[in-house]
Amino acid sequence: MVEFLKAVLFGIVEGITEWLPISSTGHMILLDEFVKLNVSPEFWEMFLVVIQLGAILAVVLLFWERIWPFGKKHNPYPAGKSGLLSWCKRDVWILWFKIIAACLPAAVVGLLFDEYFESLFYNGVCVALALIVFGVGFLIIENRNKNMVPKVNALDQITYKTALIIGMFQLIAAIFPGTSRSGATILGALLIGVSRTVAAEFTFFLAIPVMLGASLLKIVKFGFSFTGNEIMILITGMAVAFLVSVIVIKFLMSYIKRHDFKIFGWYRIILGILVLLYFGITA
Repeated sequence: MVEFLKAVLFGIVEGITEWLPISSTGHMILLDEFVKLNVSPEFWEMFLVVIQLGAILAVVLLFWERIWPFGKKHNPYPAGKSGLLSWCKRDVWILWFKIIAACLPAAVVGLLFDEYFESLFYNGVCVALALIVFGVGFLIIENRNKNMVPKVNALDQITYKTALIIGMFQLIAAIFPGTSRSGATILGALLIGVSRTVAAEFTFFLAIPVMLGASLLKIVKFGFSFTGNEIMILITGMAVAFLVSVIVIKFLMSYIKRHDFKIFGWYRIILGILVLLYFGITA
């Protein structure tokens, strides 16, 4: 029962932090300092990634009509007039090609150097520094953009060049925990003139192939010999992350229509300082 409650707690933290630009992996690593699951190091490494599948399912549920590339309903731009092509949503396919293009940098580097980067940077001090640096980044970019009109106000205005630039920012998050994948991509998008709403939506969609691929790799590496306790912990964490993510995504999309991202920048800076103080005291 205690491990079940811990899994619920990890699911809540994942569901909140995956979509807010404050770093889900960073928070999970920090939470592990205080609340440790009674599992093997190999399972914990896999759990840290695969729990994010629950959060990804929330995106699929909420944005299904906009990301599913097949069907005649809600299909103003069919790829053809008849046959199979008439069931293909041309605009959605184009969006997915741009998403895949944006994912390529992080996918290549992650496949080649994932374990190396984990050994170097997956610790409290690196998480704290990344929280602070990108927190300052949000404050600077939002101040710069205060009186600027965004150049990109719809997903279909994102070019392949824009997608690749956003993908390079996602690469930073793949290397440094605490950066926040959503934080890095949103910050990169704001920097090149994408509106807050479009930046957030594109970030949500980028998470789908990234997290699916990362989760598959972690599961294959771990193997499929789960104990009953491990299955319970994993399913519980994913289910809670899914439910919390639905609420958080709706909140964030409503919030950024009226506010900027500065509050998240200040949160990152304050948390980063507290983390540095904690590790400095306990060192």
